[in-house]
Order: sequence, then structure tokens, then C-alpha cells
Amino acid sequence: MNQDSLKNLQIGMAEVSRFLLPFFIFWLLGAIGLGWLVNSLLILFGLLLIAPVLAFIGFRWWLKRNLVQAECPVCSFEFISLNKTEFRCPSCSEPLKAENGRFNRIAPLGTIDVSAVEISPRQIEES
Repeated sequence: MNQDSLKNLQIGMAEVSRFLLPFFIFWLLGAIGLGWLVNSLLILFGLLLIAPVLAFIGFRWWLKRNLVQAECPVCSFEFISLNKTEFRCPSCSEPLKAENGRFNRIAPLGTIDVSAVEISPRQIEES
């Protein structure tokens, strides 16, 4: 037999035995009555794999419910904010609050918002 092929076979067996050793240990623990230990380790390993996926899905769901994309009522600049938070418009620095999927101005009590309409001087003279 060629010595190179024997060396390759030994290297291949070393790699295979490295992967078979954990399975052999689990089988041995199960055979001597410690199957509960093997099961708990497998459950723990499964939870470690599933927990980050569930956390990512939960975070995306929370963001979908709590992000508000709307226009500033003062300058019509569109941006994104969290729901039920107070902040300033990045364009005009107006204090705003995100509520019910839109942005509302935060005004002191007793302030009445009005819309001004410009009237040309000709309309006043004609009446």
C-alpha cells in the first residue's frame, strides 16, 4: 500500500473522529441513564439558536407598530419618529408630538391655531 494514501486515510479518520466524539459521548450518557442531561443540553442548544430569530422578528413587529412617517404640520417636511414621543422638526425646529399616525404641534394652553388668508387691496375697494 502506498504510504501517501495511508497518511491521507489517517488524516481523514482524525477529522471524522473529531465530529463523532460528541455523538459518542451523548450516546454513552444516554446509555447509562443520563438521557435527561442529553435532552436538556439539546433543548438549551435549540433555544440558543431560536432566541435571536424570535427577538429579531419581535423587534421588527414593534418597529412596525411604533414608527410614524408623516409631514410636519408647519413646514410639510416629511420624516420618521416614534409614536407617542415629543421632538422637534429637523427642518423648522417646531415642537411636535407623534400621535395616531401623524404629527401634531405642541402649543401652550389657550393658543388657537388659525390659517391666515391674504386679501388683495382690490377686493376691499370693490365692496
